[in-house]
Amino acid sequence: MLGELLARFSDESAAAEAVLGLSDLRLLSALRAQADAKGLSLGACVAQAVRRYADHAPDEEWITMMGVLGRAEDPGLAFITRALTRATQATV
Repeated sequence: MLGELLARFSDESAAAEAVLGLSDLRLLSALRAQADAKGLSLGACVAQAVRRYADHAPDEEWITMMGVLGRAEDPGLAFITRALTRATQATV
């Protein structure tokens, strides 16, 4: 399931659509600023951030993520939100 989610994020338009569907204006604003700073489209920036999180998050973060996913009504949404929030905080 997580693999399918990550595969969808290789498509820039699917990545942009997913972040717009989060209804988190603060996160969206931070991601747009980050995309602009990097000279990327929103979709490309989001796709890159999710891939970077999946590839480089430390073990402790994955342990925390598993707890978050276990409590979430929508694990996919929880994963995306956490990965993108971490990306805007430049911690991963």
